Amino acid sequence: MKEIVLDTETTGLSVKDGHRIVEIGCVELDNLIPTKNNFHYYLNPERKVSEKALEVHGYTDEFLSDKKKFSEIADEFLNFIRDKRLIIHNADFDLSHLNNELKKFGHEPLKNEIVDTIVLARDKFPGSQISLDALCKRYKIDNSKRIRHSALIDCELLAKVYINLIDQKEPTLDFQSQEKNENDINRKNHLYFKKIVQPSEYEKLNHAKYLKSSLKKNYFN
Repeated sequence: MKEIVLDTETTGLSVKDGHRIVEIGCVELDNLIPTKNNFHYYLNPERKVSEKALEVHGYTDEFLSDKKKFSEIADEFLNFIRDKRLIIHNADFDLSHLNNELKKFGHEPLKNEIVDTIVLARDKFPGSQISLDALCKRYKIDNSKRIRHSALIDCELLAKVYINLIDQKEPTLDFQSQEKNENDINRKNHLYFKKIVQPSEYEKLNHAKYLKSSLKKNYFN
């Protein structure tokens, strides 16, 4: 089954205060394996970025001024996520902004199946920190690139967190490593495995001498 790991960055917290999306990122998974089929846009929100939001993601009004507007990428976005489950960390926040944008331009609210990884994490680790950074630390996922919030980087990290949250091993797109892992698994299926090392001619000769000497001793004693 194909799933979409999704994240947004915005001009501020609440749609009630007129805040808009400034970045949208999506990473596609096919049976939990990243397909490299990603969707990513910086967006002109047609309003100023709040100071608090600027501290979070660092996208200035000047940087966003020449980017596409949500109305220009809405159809492409809807086609990308059509009939796919959405994996979102703190889904209520992202969905409120996405549905607000869609409503502005005459689209229906999203009806995709939603998995909120905050709910998964809260059920699995009650009372523990369940931020994306905290979950990366728990699962030893390298988040050193996450200096600031970034929708696409956050999606890539969340994909790894999600796989761990549902108790699945993280897949790999490194085919050499994958082949090695498969060989290791095949070996584990056997009760006993040992690499066969062929003796050298010198070792064969010494072994023959030993056997000859040993047989003589046993015969005469």
